[in-house]
Amino acid sequence: MEITLTKVHGSDNEFFILDQTKLERPLTDPEIISITQRVSDRKTGLWNGADGVLVVESPTHAGPIGKMRVINADGSEASMCGNGIRTVARYLGQAHQQSDFKIETMYADLLVKQATPLAPGIKTFQAEISPISFAAKDLGLHWQDLPELHHQKIGALSDQLFFTAVAVPNPHLISYVDHETLVGPELGRIASYLNNGDNPIFPSGVNVSFVEVLGDNHLFVRTYERGVGYTNACGTGMSASSLVYVLEQGGHFEQELTIQNPGGMVKTIVHENTDPARHSKYWVSLVGNATFLGSTTVTLDQLNDPQFDLTKVDFADTGEQVQYRNFVASLNI
Repeated sequence: MEITLTKVHGSDNEFFILDQTKLERPLTDPEIISITQRVSDRKTGLWNGADGVLVVESPTHAGPIGKMRVINADGSEASMCGNGIRTVARYLGQAHQQSDFKIETMYADLLVKQATPLAPGIKTFQAEISPISFAAKDLGLHWQDLPELHHQKIGALSDQLFFTAVAVPNPHLISYVDHETLVGPELGRIASYLNNGDNPIFPSGVNVSFVEVLGDNHLFVRTYERGVGYTNACGTGMSASSLVYVLEQGGHFEQELTIQNPGGMVKTIVHENTDPARHSKYWVSLVGNATFLGSTTVTLDQLNDPQFDLTKVDFADTGEQVQYRNFVASLNI
């Protein structure tokens, strides 16, 4: 059975899109996990690996035009991916010739649409980030029996930093820091501890972001992702950081924020929900690039053969990364 894998990225957060609807038969979950771990490996995987695989499937109910599953590089499944959903939006939009539609995700059908390009030649999409919850039970948070965690210290993590925890819907721990702390080792130390499986605070792990305020409505976000490690960008992490900025750091609803990250830049708008049909009190519009790097076709037997050298597989390069690199260079990150 042949499998086409398309390498994509949002803010250099890289994935392979695997479209189950194009296969002779659907892959089983163990097959998907094994393939993801193999192709995503940064040393032995396809085209220098990736942060995971975005699995496209048929929707399970009326309304959305497709379903997205997010499989991290280690084989674990995430409930959402803000950078990934933009690339899937582009993929499905091209396939269905639509520019404004919904995609089914683990917890909600999310609205996506083509957006004004961030820069000439940069394909750009907007995605709804929701549902959002501060409840400890939705975060997998266990800390002093607190129902929520807002701008508080956690002594076991740091005696200096303040943390806020929010699910969007995957769990995030956000701390606003100065530049020295942003680029220093504290993020790696804290996030590694919280994702080692033995900690009592987030036993199931958590995404951790440090945020620096660069100016009014201008942030820099650095994220350590659960199941991945350091990433060039995390769409849900930037969305969570934007919400915390509005609620705790002097930001405002319905104002566009510029969010820089190690891989580029996105725009966000934080909304306070007035529609009872929506999933939660808050939601975020995430706007950013949806870049297609290239594609290749391999067989399932090749992917299952540990002797088959994935690093030698040829890709049909789109050339889009050149334009994206020029865009990033203009940001002076």
